[in-house]
Amino acid sequence: MLLFSLYAHTAAAQGPERRRRHFTNSARPYHRGPVYFTLGGGAAFYNGDLAESFADNLPGPSGSLGVLYMVRPRVIVGSELSLFKLGAKDQLPERGYAFQGKNGALTGFVRYELTRDEAEFADSHGTASLIKPYVKAGVGVLLYTPESYMGNGRPVPSTTFLTAERNDYPATALIAPVGLGLTFRLSPRLNASAEGSYYFTSTDHLDDISQRGNATRNDGFGLLELKLEYSPWQ
Repeated sequence: MLLFSLYAHTAAAQGPERRRRHFTNSARPYHRGPVYFTLGGGAAFYNGDLAESFADNLPGPSGSLGVLYMVRPRVIVGSELSLFKLGAKDQLPERGYAFQGKNGALTGFVRYELTRDEAEFADSHGTASLIKPYVKAGVGVLLYTPESYMGNGRPVPSTTFLTAERNDYPATALIAPVGLGLTFRLSPRLNASAEGSYYFTSTDHLDDISQRGNATRNDGFGLLELKLEYSPWQ
């Protein structure tokens, strides 16, 4: 709600001269915003009871929609909806488990740019940065629906799935993403970003293998995506 109210405020302003000036600790003026809408796609990777390496992963596709808003130079807040699939085969062949899962995540986060961009100041003394590295951290909620089975690859039409360890799928969990990325300036209104994020979760059932695996450790996952960031207003 906060991000979309910021979007409405930005849309109402018709030029930088109509936007309120804010000041950094060193008294440099800047304008907040504008709003950027993001669209991303990539791959999702699992980490948990069944697999702790890429070799045992069965990666799935991921896609995301989001919104970004600069609250001060180098500091951006955002929200994102991600849909993705996870899968893995057992790292212990003698157990022989595998799983696939459909997932959705809604997160809010803060993104911090590691270098200064003069274009973010109202009294800019230089040109806009073409490449900006950043780190991010946030919180959110995950909706997940896993299916476990016996096998060493992806399921086929004849696969028989195991009885679920819990009866409330799709289930929810809390998540805490951390990540890093690079933003590339393509035009004054369009950026591209390459981003990798890891998500800590509050559940050990992301793979539907908990009591049959290690019930003392929660699962996690990672997303590796390329994103476009577009701002209709500047």
